Amino acid sequence: MPNSYIFFMIDIEQTFTALGGQFVTAPDVLTEKLKAVRAIVFDWDGVFNDGVKTEAGSSSFSEVDSMGTNLLRFGFWLHHGGQLPAVAIITGVINGLADALVRREHFHACYSQAKNKVEVLAHFLDQHKLQPSEVAFFFDDALDLSVAQVAGVRIMVRRNANPLFTDYVIRNGYADYVTGNESGHFAVREGCELMLGLLGQFDSVMGERLRYRPVYDQYYQQRQAIEPSYWLVGPDGPEPKTV
Repeated sequence: MPNSYIFFMIDIEQTFTALGGQFVTAPDVLTEKLKAVRAIVFDWDGVFNDGVKTEAGSSSFSEVDSMGTNLLRFGFWLHHGGQLPAVAIITGVINGLADALVRREHFHACYSQAKNKVEVLAHFLDQHKLQPSEVAFFFDDALDLSVAQVAGVRIMVRRNANPLFTDYVIRNGYADYVTGNESGHFAVREGCELMLGLLGQFDSVMGERLRYRPVYDQYYQQRQAIEPSYWLVGPDGPEPKTV
């Protein structure tokens, strides 16, 4: 293994552990798992926000995290030679702002009221002819563990209020990395930058984004052509939802 690669991995590890991030899986092993990723799945509450609801039952997202998702998608697009990763939000409730982010950013799908998330994941992967090992999953709580058990890469968003749950996840091997930032404090952006860094794509992503044309523009046009699908999960599984 070249010394330059070893130093690169040490630098990435030190950068993110300095934030308080915890590598459950060694960075070099995690990098190998990331190379196979062709789909990104996000939980919503506690991942894009701190889980606090408004009176109307909604919860928000940050533009900082939104940009992170876009940069990560671009990075995987570069990594896979111009093939977009499939992207979905799978949430246990109905949230209008989750639908709005999916619509604006042209994610592939949003699943609402998903209680048995691993069955919903199977529906999404069947739509895109993918396997669970090809999924990078962002999550934060107990409802997400059925997906965390099977996904190829698992990013757990830290919340210091649940030390026993965090310990349980780590002991059972349900996470590869636990963010240094807590939910509601741009943990999605942290996870996105971590993956870009491990893939060696961060500088390429930033350089092409700066130039915009022709490479980023090609990615962006493909992204904008995606027509998201919206699903309401009931007793009989996901059913199309009008948004």
